[in-house]
Amino acid sequence: MGENRIKIGIVATGNRIERELADRVSTIASELFPQSGPELVFHPHCFLSSGHFAGDDDARASAFLEMANDPSVNAVWFAKGGYGSARLLDKIMPHLASHARAKSYLGYSDSGAILAALYGAGFESVAHGPMPTDLNRSEGPIAIKRGLQFLTRGDTDHLESSLLPNRKYIAMNLTTLCHLIGTPYMPDLSGHILMIEEVAEYMYAIDRYLCHLANAGELQTLSGLQMGRCSLIPDNDPDFGMSESEVARHWCSKTGIRYLGQADIGHDTDNKIVPFGEFADRYAS
Repeated sequence: MGENRIKIGIVATGNRIERELADRVSTIASELFPQSGPELVFHPHCFLSSGHFAGDDDARASAFLEMANDPSVNAVWFAKGGYGSARLLDKIMPHLASHARAKSYLGYSDSGAILAALYGAGFESVAHGPMPTDLNRSEGPIAIKRGLQFLTRGDTDHLESSLLPNRKYIAMNLTTLCHLIGTPYMPDLSGHILMIEEVAEYMYAIDRYLCHLANAGELQTLSGLQMGRCSLIPDNDPDFGMSESEVARHWCSKTGIRYLGQADIGHDTDNKIVPFGEFADRYAS
């Protein structure tokens, strides 16, 4: 395969995955890059089961640090969401070596807790985007290819289309972001355009989280806000009476922040990639 082969370490910081899913993702990688494809390394802990989690907290934290601190690993890919990542922050953040800063990190949903903490600590190659578990969604191979192309060769064809040079961005699951407020792991959102998405939350809960962001002062520091897709919203009785975009507009108006429309992100296979931080010329070219 050649000595320049990209090595991608895959970890599950929340829920576990099945071995069959790992095999299918590896097959897609081989088909996408038949000559010099990436080496995918699914850490064994991905298949452990400890109640809700892929192994206990210590096992998941140790696996993440093993991949992040390994100088032979070029990128760390989060296998799946599902609650659990925030439980690891105090176990991993103080123990990241210099090698950890030199690689890329990709995921979304619950893994956003770690992505946000890494970004807040000055890591430069952090991005919101597809994960291996997306293979279980309709047309999942499309999302897997998008993630692999980005991690392997920096493919920019599938970045969120509204990204502009010289502006700063961060993309997060709304619930995950709100739960970081007041912790040492909340990144500074000043001057950023925030893209948020949500899944399986009542419309009133989406409003509640935006209300919390506004009253905590986090919205006031933004350059703008974009609402991604909010899917699988449960029915409410009575109907909440506002859509997710209307709720976002309301809180932007209350805080004087520009509402910049829809972002092409969400818990689906259309979920586009959003690098955190200033959108560099290398992505825009």
